[in-house]
Amino acid sequence: MRVVLAEDLFLLRDGLVRMLEAYDFEILAAVESGPELTKAFAELEPDVAVVDVRLPPSHTDEGLQCALAARRARPGLPVLVLSQHVEQLYARELLADGSGGVGYLLKDRVLDAEQFIDAVRRVAAGGTAMDPQVISQLLSRRAAQDKPMGRLTPRELEVMELMAQGRSNAAIATQLVVTERAVAKHTSNIFGKLGLPVSDDDNRRVLAVLAYLDRG
Repeated sequence: MRVVLAEDLFLLRDGLVRMLEAYDFEILAAVESGPELTKAFAELEPDVAVVDVRLPPSHTDEGLQCALAARRARPGLPVLVLSQHVEQLYARELLADGSGGVGYLLKDRVLDAEQFIDAVRRVAAGGTAMDPQVISQLLSRRAAQDKPMGRLTPRELEVMELMAQGRSNAAIATQLVVTERAVAKHTSNIFGKLGLPVSDDDNRRVLAVLAYLDRG
């Protein structure tokens, strides 16, 4: 699997390269600035991009904007964004086109290699990998302005948060120590209360929930 990586800190960039290569990823380019990332996207065809939000020369949201431009030029290009903080605006921009192949991880909450590699693979396969803190903030913002959210029970909110992170029914059942049948019932109730289309496809469910959280 071919990767374009953008990270301005040398030690972190080098560590990410070594980690990805250890799991049989091919690094097409490992760059440190926005212009270099734009050039890499124009010249290469990665299977997934791993991008720091803030890159030189602006050190604002240059990495994200390069990734968004690349997704507009190549719809569906898988992008996993890394950030130091939860930035709701950045998360919403990433989710705005309503397609899969997106992720948003907080650097200091990636605790082991397997967690990170799983996220890269999930995004590359067209899925989602959203940090729980990002989902919590999107949920909080949506709940503050939306009556249907107020109809969800505490357990349904737990299920919705895990679903939005990209978890399958089986994974949610394990996390909450309940049966898959119970999770399926909760998800059906969630979709009914929020007026979302019911789907058995895990990724379509996630995208529907994320699109709902991003509305407004």
